[in-house]
Amino acid sequence: MVRARCIWVTAAALCAVAGASPGVAAAQGRPPSAAVSASADGAGALPPGWRLTGGGSAPRLEWRSDRPVPMGDARVEFRSGGRLLGVPRPGGDGRTFRLPLDPARRNGLDGLQAWSGGRRLDGPTAGAAPASPGSPVEPAPPSPLPANGVDPGRPGPYRTRTGEYTLKSVRLPGFAAPVEMRAVVVAPVGAPGERPLALFLHGRHYTCYRGKDITADWPCKTGYQQVPSYRGYLRDQRLLASQGYLTVSVSANGINGQDDESAEDGGAQARSSLIRLHLARWADWALHPATAPAIVRDAPRADLARVLLVGHSRGGEGVNRAALDSLYPPPADQDGYHGAVRWTVRGMVLVGPTVFGQNPVPDVPSTTILPGCDGDVSDLEGELYVDGTRAVSTGAALHSAVYVVGADHNFFNSEWTPGKSAAPSEDDFYDDPDRPDPVCGKRAATRLTADQQHRAGSVYVAAAARLFVAGDDRVRPLLDGSGRRAPSADPARVLGHAVGARRGGGFLPDDGVSVAGGRLCAAVDPSPAKTCLGDDAHGSSPHFARWETDRESGRHAIALRWTRTGARTRVTARRALSLSGAEDLALRLFVPPNSRGTQLDVTLTDTTGHRATLGRIRADGLPGSERTASYWGREFRVPLTAATRAGLDLLSVKSLELKARSSSGRAWLVDAWGWRPGTPEARAAVLPRVDLGRLTVAEGDSGARTYHVPVRVSGHGSGQVRVHVLDPATGHGTERLVTVHPGGRDIDVPVEVEGDTRYGPDRSYDVLVKAVHGAVVGSYRGGVTVHDDDPAPTMKVTPIAARVTEGRSLTWRVSLSQPVDVDMGAVFGVTPPATGPELSTKDVAASWLRDVSGRSPDPERPLSEVNGLYLWIDIPPGRTGTDITLPIVKDHLAEPEESVRFRQLDDTTGEPLPDGLAPTGSVVDAP
Repeated sequence: MVRARCIWVTAAALCAVAGASPGVAAAQGRPPSAAVSASADGAGALPPGWRLTGGGSAPRLEWRSDRPVPMGDARVEFRSGGRLLGVPRPGGDGRTFRLPLDPARRNGLDGLQAWSGGRRLDGPTAGAAPASPGSPVEPAPPSPLPANGVDPGRPGPYRTRTGEYTLKSVRLPGFAAPVEMRAVVVAPVGAPGERPLALFLHGRHYTCYRGKDITADWPCKTGYQQVPSYRGYLRDQRLLASQGYLTVSVSANGINGQDDESAEDGGAQARSSLIRLHLARWADWALHPATAPAIVRDAPRADLARVLLVGHSRGGEGVNRAALDSLYPPPADQDGYHGAVRWTVRGMVLVGPTVFGQNPVPDVPSTTILPGCDGDVSDLEGELYVDGTRAVSTGAALHSAVYVVGADHNFFNSEWTPGKSAAPSEDDFYDDPDRPDPVCGKRAATRLTADQQHRAGSVYVAAAARLFVAGDDRVRPLLDGSGRRAPSADPARVLGHAVGARRGGGFLPDDGVSVAGGRLCAAVDPSPAKTCLGDDAHGSSPHFARWETDRESGRHAIALRWTRTGARTRVTARRALSLSGAEDLALRLFVPPNSRGTQLDVTLTDTTGHRATLGRIRADGLPGSERTASYWGREFRVPLTAATRAGLDLLSVKSLELKARSSSGRAWLVDAWGWRPGTPEARAAVLPRVDLGRLTVAEGDSGARTYHVPVRVSGHGSGQVRVHVLDPATGHGTERLVTVHPGGRDIDVPVEVEGDTRYGPDRSYDVLVKAVHGAVVGSYRGGVTVHDDDPAPTMKVTPIAARVTEGRSLTWRVSLSQPVDVDMGAVFGVTPPATGPELSTKDVAASWLRDVSGRSPDPERPLSEVNGLYLWIDIPPGRTGTDITLPIVKDHLAEPEESVRFRQLDDTTGEPLPDGLAPTGSVVDAP
């Protein structure tokens, strides 16, 4: 057994606690035919659909959905009491999910819930958010914005040519099977000179199909074809190619089919490696065109100094990591690309992305597309690619988010769209036909068709290319919250906001502000809806997307609630702020979904007490329901001209005041900045990079050894990160703010392990890290896993009363060859006896049958035909045996000798173990 204690941790003063790693989404397996009910603790049973399997030695928490849960980009998560238990492994039936537990966590599983992408899977899901303030209204699309002067959605002057290439597969660290190097290229015809390159990466989707059957296998089984997800962006590629861009969309099925069991980060590093391997080939082909595939030879030469990366879902997290790795090299043992960086990433487009690490690269401009009806990454956690860059680096790079009302997750990819895809596909937003969602239901006025959605996505990808790569500032108002639209994306309603681009003088709730007349609330804790949104909230906020900790410092918002006209909320900065050179004050603020008519006057005060009311903002809520993340901050701007006229010192602004002009209402302030036009050049700062690793060690037979969580700090300079050490036994984490230096041991988490010769569970000590200021983070999760290297004891069955008369109990003793330090368990199922009659449901006690299977004895049937009849035995620590008892009832019928036969089962697959135990017994009539 592993015993750990807290010992000295330099700089951070942290301590490690033993427990099991939550892990990452795991492999598809066969559905179990065995399922053993168990209690959460001494107080009662688990909720419907939940059960414990595996016995005490290796307990697994299992949840079975009442409908299939499609393979997607978000991870299914198990939570207890609002805290993350871990990420379970999906079964092959698409309904069953299993999470290995530390034995200490078998008790106290209160408030169990299954979540995915911020959406609860095992609870109620329907209902629209009420409209407040003002009269209730039906969800409706926002009014169209004024047209922008330049529309990037219009095709360019070039014809296009399409072709594919397939190269030798590559091996990536941690992946058992090679990953394909396949891509589709769309190139302009006749475009002069070298052309910028746009690379697309799809997200996590099914990998193989045959007819209507789809799987997540890799490689695909005989008779199955690969799902061509990489061909799903041809529309986007053709638009860009017509405008003079070279485009390539790469396949990542080999990662999708393995990342669940091979990648602690959800596959982000593997996807980065794949992207950079393709870019390296393009760099080679630019120098040696004769070695290139035909479609590349026939295309203009690529300009690798101007690269745009476009990633959908987990592909979004992959391109973010690729941009980071291109600036700050990753650890060689974690990376599949070891060559030089011969390209420059000018910008990124992240479409409905995941952000498990919540560590966006701060110095590469980005646009994140948030689908308002995303049924996969439902919490719209991609908002963190904007919010998570604040104050991390210089702030020169523009990071924008555009919210597409009525768009789902899948339809940005035509190969994930019904009626267009080669393989089976679906609308990821599940709509209950009996209670259609008022915002995202198929017939809702706010829902886009697949064609409308994909067209809008293409337009905004092209807008980012034109701004970040071509440097055309005329399209910036489409992305930075200036309130303009691209007519070619109509009828889609696309709203935007941004940070960066040297916005200055920010009122950041995370920066130690004080609030009067409102509430500074923690955006992340076990109940963010209660602390920030309130108990009456319907839906969620992308700004409050959860991480893997139960609490997290440094993420706040300011909640306003008023019941009278004229109510004031004042936000005072810790230090004086400079808005010098800014034209407007830009506020990111949201109001309840579907609400109308919120009005707030905006006033600034300087350090000498001079005040100036800048103007009034008018805010309406986004269309929203319980199932949408519609509490999203729209950008509002008020000119600073009134401040100048009033003599306000813009070099020394101290407070911001919001005054309500409606009689009642609610609002939330995300942040406020001094805004000026233009898009400054973004250059990567010289920063240290932090990467965590995982060390797996053997427990040993004696003595104590100290191991350290692997931490690598590279790069230059110093910066601050938050380090979280998780306690899986309780779900709580401890955190410290740590200053890191390249090559230093500033983050030191030691784990002391005492060896022994008694069998026990593996243990894992887990650590998370997030950049705060002046640093970047690659591999955000790591730890030490201690493998118990002692052999499991042998188990045998001895009959105690294996032939009895009616009215007595059949009894067997299950014993171990030696005592152990953990619970040991086994599962048994009933199979027909080799010969003779079988005991029936009328031969056993009805109460026993209901307890073990939940079934009635009626109608009478052989025990082997009772669905769900399984026996789970458990031998507690320190003991060597327990008894199995089968109570037999006495009847008055003359019957021949009847038998029962049990077989030990694999508790994952439900199949009999080839060498498993097989207790048998028989019953004769009483004399």
